[in-house]
Amino acid sequence: MAKIRLLTDSASDISEKHEKKYNIKVVPFKIAVGDKSYVSRVDFNNEKFYDIMESYDGLPLTSQVTAFEFEEVYEEMFRDGVTDLICVLINGTGSATYNNSLMAADSFFEEHPEAVGKMRITSIDSRSYTGAYGYPVVEGAKMAQRGASASEIIDYITHWVENATVFFAPYSLKYARKSGRIPGAAAFVGDALGLKPIMRIYDHVISTETKVRGEKPVISTVVQMTAAEIEPQTPYCIVYGNDPYVAEDLAKAMTQKLGYPPADYYQIGAAIAVNAGPRVVGTIFKKKR
Repeated sequence: MAKIRLLTDSASDISEKHEKKYNIKVVPFKIAVGDKSYVSRVDFNNEKFYDIMESYDGLPLTSQVTAFEFEEVYEEMFRDGVTDLICVLINGTGSATYNNSLMAADSFFEEHPEAVGKMRITSIDSRSYTGAYGYPVVEGAKMAQRGASASEIIDYITHWVENATVFFAPYSLKYARKSGRIPGAAAFVGDALGLKPIMRIYDHVISTETKVRGEKPVISTVVQMTAAEIEPQTPYCIVYGNDPYVAEDLAKAMTQKLGYPPADYYQIGAAIAVNAGPRVVGTIFKKKR
């Protein structure tokens, strides 16, 4: 009898509630803040990390999940009788984590030939960040509990990540400037003029889609852009940081525009906050073809 497990990394931002309820394996990223090293989701929750960011003048650094760490997880899964391990991981262009999962699989089967034919490992490059792959991981885990086959789950997740789009607005460019996601001069001028970029994440790429002046037009602009591109009647999610009120404002506006509420909310954790800053808001959805 098949035993299917879903695995992801902590940058997928799935909630601990969903992690436990749907038996999802979450591999954490390590975060360095000065000379101190932390493990996300273990040493702090999101709110604690936002506080750390506010009190630290430098830029916290994230490290990839190593091949050795993946191989340890694969051994754990094999001991537990897992027949299909489906790994959905952070954008392979922005992190070596996905490639490390592939190398670890090769090494695992070399060292454990008894696992060949008994456990399959499938790694999927999400091409994106946060709930853009957290959402299909949760949905895939629900499918597994309902008795779906591994191939059905893989097909669903692959189709979703190939079309997943994120529109999000960071309310400050300070952190993007530090991390290099936005050129330093542009970030400085943007903050000085009160400009807020609306960013797009799609197919491995983060780009600036448009800019608005001040905070007031952020939500209406994200709503209009999402409504123009979403596959009609498909689920969407809200992504946010340390301000739940802007998340609720966006959810209300999206519900009014589309006629149905968000399927879920994703609060950004440490791996995303170090680049975008703690105060963000946006949508996650499947782009129409």
